Amino acid sequence: MTDFGLMKSFVSRLVGRLDIDSGNTRVGLITFSTTPGSGFNLSTHSSVAAVQSAISSLTFSGGVSNTDAALAYVRTVMLTSAAGDRSNVPNVVVVLTGGKSNRMLTKVCACQCLRMLLQKFRI
Repeated sequence: MTDFGLMKSFVSRLVGRLDIDSGNTRVGLITFSTTPGSGFNLSTHSSVAAVQSAISSLTFSGGVSNTDAALAYVRTVMLTSAAGDRSNVPNVVVVLTGGKSNRMLTKVCACQCLRMLLQKFRI
């Protein structure tokens, strides 16, 4: 199994343990390489089976690990009410990557995006 296949398997198993069917938990997902890729928003799927099916259909797209662009996309697009974010519910962002960034600017930007995400959701 490829690294991407292992990541998909891990995420699918993780999703299987979440309380999605009751509506208490929402899951959004993006793939990323050079740019943010395919995925779905928090309001797209309302059952474990639907989320797992969407994960199963994801395909690998090569490129570099542009983590800062992915985190910026999550912050500005996915964690919005239009995409299904609920302001009264804490968010959890999990980043899985198969590559490491060797560009210092990318590392700094990724850290800044992550810091903005954390500041947005302080209790």
